[in-house]
Amino acid sequence: MLILEKNFKLRVFEIIEKGEEDDFLSRLFDYFIVSMIILNVLAIILESFYSVYLRYGYLFKSFEIISVAIFSLEYILRVWTADQKYKDKKKIFASILFIISPIALIDLFAILPFYLPMIIPFDLRFLRMLRITRLMRIFKLNRYSNALSLVGRVLKNKKEELIITISITFLLVLFASTLMYYIEQDVQPDVFPNIIAAFWWAVATLTTVGYGDVYPITVWGKILSGLIAVLGIGLVALPTGIISSGFMEELSQNNNQNDTVKSAKYCKHCGEKIND
Repeated sequence: MLILEKNFKLRVFEIIEKGEEDDFLSRLFDYFIVSMIILNVLAIILESFYSVYLRYGYLFKSFEIISVAIFSLEYILRVWTADQKYKDKKKIFASILFIISPIALIDLFAILPFYLPMIIPFDLRFLRMLRITRLMRIFKLNRYSNALSLVGRVLKNKKEELIITISITFLLVLFASTLMYYIEQDVQPDVFPNIIAAFWWAVATLTTVGYGDVYPITVWGKILSGLIAVLGIGLVALPTGIISSGFMEELSQNNNQNDTVKSAKYCKHCGEKIND
């Protein structure tokens, strides 16, 4: 009986994980979940049209209930089969390890807003904000999309360089905002009332967006604005270059792995790899 239960749990784990090409049920489950995610995102977009929601609101609500039920069952099954994913951990620790993993947190946040109002009464405005978190369901595609997985690996591998670049950018924005506040505050107290308000100008200038809603009018303010804009051309391009190099490294590594697999020789009888 115990062996039967273990085999059943293993089979469930194989189905809900990203499927192999020769596993029909697993591939079918993948396509079903991906379709549900896409339909949920489409429903969120359509709900923003007041006339559409007014006419088909009951359908959107019904679809939301069905979606949450499906995603909740998926989440429960993943927690239940966590010991198949972390085979070297005990069952309880495997479940905890899965629950606190980033992809599991995305799964949880994708369904949690539906249940929270049933437990804790919220203000209607806050309730609407909670509904926005349904859009997090799109990140569930990370399990099934090689492209999204590639982005995740690049960000993980280049996190130190990105943190350094972002830290330098933040310090520059803070420095520029402080200077601009003291330069322009006397002549434009309503535009630069404090350093935090000057942050908007610094970000818009550093990224060279230049909306034109906030700008300096003094000579020193214009000089500072010009310097920040010039620095922004190079500084904002740094994260782009870091991420681009990360993509090239990942693609090159994937190509090398594929070439290794293709060039490897296997025994036609037992399927074992033949060493050169």
